[in-house]
Order: sequence, then C-alpha cells, then structure tokens
Amino acid sequence: MNILITGTDGFIGKHLAVYLQHKGHNVEGFEWKPNVIPDPEPYDRVIHLGAISSTTETDIEKVMEQNYEFSMRLLQLCDQKGTSLMYASSASVYGDTFAENSKLQPQSPYAWSKYLFDRFVMQVPEFMVNVQGFRFFNVYGPGEEHKGDQQSVFGKFEKQAKETGVIKVFEGSDKIERDFIHVGDVCEIIEKFIDVDNTDIWNVGTGYPRTFMDIATLYAVKYDAKIEEIPMPSELQGQYQYYTCSDNKKLINSIGVHKFRTIEEYVNASKT
Repeated sequence: MNILITGTDGFIGKHLAVYLQHKGHNVEGFEWKPNVIPDPEPYDRVIHLGAISSTTETDIEKVMEQNYEFSMRLLQLCDQKGTSLMYASSASVYGDTFAENSKLQPQSPYAWSKYLFDRFVMQVPEFMVNVQGFRFFNVYGPGEEHKGDQQSVFGKFEKQAKETGVIKVFEGSDKIERDFIHVGDVCEIIEKFIDVDNTDIWNVGTGYPRTFMDIATLYAVKYDAKIEEIPMPSELQGQYQYYTCSDNKKLINSIGVHKFRTIEEYVNASKT
C-alpha cells in the first residue's frame, strides 16, 4: 500500500514510517511548509501526524495555521482525490471523562486546534472517503530526546537519573495518573485501522493509568537514584490534566483486544 505520512520528522511519525516500511508498505514523508499542501492522489492512505504538539505554545495564530487550517485543506484534497485520511487528535481535548462522546474541555491552544478539527469531522454528514481520527493519550518510547521539555516523563526521568542521580517530580506525583501508551502500540493500532471501513474518532490509550511516581520509582531503582519533589511551574497550572484514562470500548469493538506493553517492560528493557 502507498502511504503518505505527514510529520515524519516527529516522534510518532518516525516510528510509524519505519514500522509500516517493515510491514511491506511503500511510505513517503512530508513536513509542513507555508502554503504547501501535498497531493494525496498517488496514495492509498494519508496519515496526518504533523502538528505543533507543544501544549505550552502560546502563539495561537501559528497553532491554528499549522494544526487546523492545514488539516482542513488536506482533508478537502483527500476527499476530492479519493484518498482516505487518518489523523492524530489528542486526549488533551477531554476534561475529566474519557469516552469519545464525553463532554470536551480543551485547555490549551494545541488542544483547541485538535478539538475544532474533530468537531468539523464529526459534523460533516458524509465524506467520499474514510476519515479516521485517533485521540492519542500519553505516547512514550525511545527517540524522544529531540522533543526537549515536551518529551514524556520517561525520557526526562531517565536522563535525570543517569546524569544527576536525582529525579525531580512535581509535588503530589503519586496522585497524578496518566494513561501512558508505548509508541510501538500506537504504530500497530494505526496499521490495524487500515482495514477498518468507517469514519469516526477513536481513543488510543491502554485504559490503565499509572502515576508519575510509579515511573520515577522504576527509574530510581534501576539507576540507584533519589526522588525529589518540586513545585509545579505556574505556566502549567490550570491546564494540567491530573488524570487520564482511555475508554477503549469503541477501540476494542473496531480492532479487537490489543495486548499493550507495560511501563515495567519498557523501563526494565531499556539499556542502562
């Protein structure tokens, strides 16, 4: 199958391109450029992952241009050319409940850009092609270093443990629970959806949240490091999700039960 992936320089995009190539697909990549929309006609699928993914980005015009307006133009072209579109949404659109039909409460420009595109997709009565959105929960895995402060706590905690011997966690991290999903599981799930003949939006998480302290403790034990609690930065207060947990009923109904990697498997398997 011929597949175009936008955002192949990004964390998920890099992993997905390698995975799909390994599975025998012909994959090409595209990175965002001002006023340039790729032609979807030569492809069987367009997987749109490219976006400004920083939840702390405050330039709303920039976020809307790259995340929403580009996505809208790409969707229009895919529908015209007969190429099905798969795209990345985000669990950041949720409030305190996490089923796809829950009340949504985006708290950042990034989350609003994802919400608005999801809203448009679900309001159009019929597309000529399948349009499939994936609300990714907290994706982690190898190769996050380039994301800097936006990398997952896995990358941050491991770096701190190895370099300083002290892992810094926010105060109350034993009560901050997130649904962490390994990027390998994300890649496998996206490929399974190639065979799903439906337009909709699905959660992509494990359904089993873990605390930040769980992860910090795993790395502390592995590297004989200490754990230090620090105050949460003021710029994160008010938009921080203290609990996320994917409701996977719709996901399971569409692709069946998926065996997810555990955080223990990932931390213990990574090289010291």
